[in-house]
Amino acid sequence: MIVCGDDGLAHRLAAELRGVYAEQVTLVVPPSGRRVRRPVVGRARAASAALLDRVVNAAVNRAGTGGEPASNEQVVEAGEVTEAVLAEVGADRAAALALVYDDDETNIRAALTARRLNPRVRLVLRLYSRRLGQHIEELLDQTAAVASGDGPGAGLDASTTVLSDADTAAPALAATALVGTSKVVQTEGLVLRAVERQPPRPGEVAEPGLCTLALLSATSNDPAGADGSEGSGELGPQLLPSEAAVASATGRGTVVLEQVSYSGPSLPAGRGGVPPFASLFGRRLRWSLAGLVGCVLALAVALTIVTGEHPLYATYVTLLDLFGINDPAFHASTGRQVLQLLSGLVGLLLLPVLLAAVLEALGTFRSASALRKPPRGLAGHVVLLGLGKIGTRVLTRLRELHIPVVCVESDPDARGMATARRLRVPVVLGDVTQEGVLEAAKIHRAHALLALTSADTTNLEASLYARSVRPDLRVVLRLYDDDFATAVYRTLRAAHPRALTRSRSVSHLAAPAFAGAMMGRQILGAIPVERRVLLFAEVDVAGHPQLEGRTVAEAFRAGAWRVLALNTSPAGGRRGEPETSGEERLPAASGLVWDLPPAYVLGAEDRVVLAATRRGLAELLGRRRRERAGA
Repeated sequence: MIVCGDDGLAHRLAAELRGVYAEQVTLVVPPSGRRVRRPVVGRARAASAALLDRVVNAAVNRAGTGGEPASNEQVVEAGEVTEAVLAEVGADRAAALALVYDDDETNIRAALTARRLNPRVRLVLRLYSRRLGQHIEELLDQTAAVASGDGPGAGLDASTTVLSDADTAAPALAATALVGTSKVVQTEGLVLRAVERQPPRPGEVAEPGLCTLALLSATSNDPAGADGSEGSGELGPQLLPSEAAVASATGRGTVVLEQVSYSGPSLPAGRGGVPPFASLFGRRLRWSLAGLVGCVLALAVALTIVTGEHPLYATYVTLLDLFGINDPAFHASTGRQVLQLLSGLVGLLLLPVLLAAVLEALGTFRSASALRKPPRGLAGHVVLLGLGKIGTRVLTRLRELHIPVVCVESDPDARGMATARRLRVPVVLGDVTQEGVLEAAKIHRAHALLALTSADTTNLEASLYARSVRPDLRVVLRLYDDDFATAVYRTLRAAHPRALTRSRSVSHLAAPAFAGAMMGRQILGAIPVERRVLLFAEVDVAGHPQLEGRTVAEAFRAGAWRVLALNTSPAGGRRGEPETSGEERLPAASGLVWDLPPAYVLGAEDRVVLAATRRGLAELLGRRRRERAGA
């Protein structure tokens, strides 16, 4: 496995591959002056960090002198991923290559080079643009098929997966801001919603719900407790517990599956920034136009009565008099002459009203394309700090859910400003650390605060200030360093035990999905459970003895994996709905069958959606991967 990157995601991904999947990893990073501090996964974080730094430094030194590395990770320093660098790290014989640089162009250039060196390597790219990612996937897969001589879709190992850390982390961040402890995974309409339920009172048992995904740690209600600590043993969070473990878990909260459904395309928040017709003109102007129209109709009716002409002809003549293009009525009756003078007078009044209407309409269109200000009386909204890559994705997700949002951004040329204009979202321009900026975003009446800027100190300072304004405000912080996120979370929770505070590291949320793609499986999403992660994957039953030929109940392994749904679409699984012995067919929505009966037997042609731990998913698919490697 080869991982190439220049930020914390690369180190986190390498740690996932080493610690969870026990893979031999070659990490390609920029020179030492441009490297970032490595995150640590596992127990005893502080001691492991010091030891791991010594191991990496020794490995780097021995790599330069021809010595063997002391661990299952080799670190290579390279300023640019060229063909020579890829050949040096063994890309021509690697099973998978991840390109997670922060620059899309760098990842694409390296991917094209790697595909030329090894048509069968599994590529995982980090790209921000969704449309570009789809085209790159098709191009690289087609290149692999042509180079290897296989037909389209024949080489599964030569697949290309394009992921975005922003898309991976956005659902968890948005869900935390909305409902605090809920987690949502959405991919191509598939929605998985998990809800965190508070621990029951003494002597009671936590309600299992539809499906219990996890048991929270016993210290989850202790403000000074270490949630999700890897060293907490049986008191720590348990993913996919057995029924017996759930029944005996008195006094512990649970994460239960509340809903699994299929949703169609998201509704747009607006019509491309075009205001409705009623908002083009002000109230006074609309009344003025209505009065002029009434005058014209009255003059047309009067002309019809005076001259006896047809109403349509009378209206036509009135309009000619109104615009001053009719001949003077010298030889007509007195009534006709009076009506012509009145029509001319109305025409004089019409000119300034039409000019005012044009100017007001232009101003309305101009303001529609400009930044909006938070309206008066706004309450119950989400204040979003930062419109970078992560903030833009979270903003889009919140607007898809029709949640009112107020954005705060210091850079008028930020990436998400165009999205905010298109969605007509109020934006406050200014530094969040300056006094009055959060007040302008009406933080005192907000439902939640999402601090998603690229600076950890800015996010922390804004969160602390928001806490001073409103102590019970729901706060979600994006922090770059995972250890720092843990420390901030525990401290804020101890200081404000009744307020909801969550700190999230984007690399921590995104790394499992990238690692899963490198192992050759379809990861639908990830749900954080305290400091651990639960993965949702789509897996073919064929070739897996732990699933094939077993019932849903027999396929469940506590702490490892659990089958949730069956994919009946033509791309995976059986055509139509599954038959059950003596029972009615299950309802299916867009090819997804949820709530499978425990007695349903999984066939080789089935494709299932399951929830699994990282180690459990590695164990489930490890045998097939070893068989392919041996072949």
